[in-house]
Amino acid sequence: MNRDILLVVALITCGQPLLFAQVRVPYVGCKADGQAGPLDPPHGMEKTISAAPERAQQLSYYKAEQGFGVLGPRGWFCFEVYGSNGSSLYVSPAPINPDNLFSNKWSGFTGPVIELNSSDGDTSGRFGVAFIIARVFPAHRAFVRKVIKEGLEPENSFHYGPYPQDKLTYKNSELVEFQTPGHSNGMGTTSRIRKNADPIHGVAILVGPTPDLVHLSVRLPSDLNSLTSTIVHQIEQDTVIQQ
Repeated sequence: MNRDILLVVALITCGQPLLFAQVRVPYVGCKADGQAGPLDPPHGMEKTISAAPERAQQLSYYKAEQGFGVLGPRGWFCFEVYGSNGSSLYVSPAPINPDNLFSNKWSGFTGPVIELNSSDGDTSGRFGVAFIIARVFPAHRAFVRKVIKEGLEPENSFHYGPYPQDKLTYKNSELVEFQTPGHSNGMGTTSRIRKNADPIHGVAILVGPTPDLVHLSVRLPSDLNSLTSTIVHQIEQDTVIQQ
């Protein structure tokens, strides 16, 4: 028996068995840079995930010193930017130039990429949290009004209601999965990912009473699109564990 497969569960989908397992995937430490200076890649144990074994064999778990980790295709590159507002972890099939991430002149990632943002709701990250709440979390708009009352960010910076082209799937009032279609602005393009012909999938999750925000955007090559749902669902599981 493969030592990486701990438990296999068979589900029946359209008459065919779909096998899921508790599977170990490699841990990849990511370099980081930010408010307190450069940070070396952390060392960690293999990550145990629930996934179809054939998909798990294509995945690794990428983690920097700050924030959450994320699944991504095996053999990709990663880098994290962090500060008082939170952290942003990027995973890309090409090496990542940290200078670009700190530059206002760089337009962003144009191809396949995974971006995981963790924003702190009780620091300067509260503005980013409020921006996303206004878009997709109507039950929490009191937080937006509180931020606006501070007078540090104009009210017209916050746009209420979802992006017109986005497809949203709510799991509860604090968790929404999204799809931003190709050639469209939406939840998938709010940070360092530029729109192109391919869709962006992801999830936004409010965490804790503050609240904080976890915002994942995933755009994979067409031959790896089957990994997207596993990447998204793992973040959902990890945030539940840490609450």
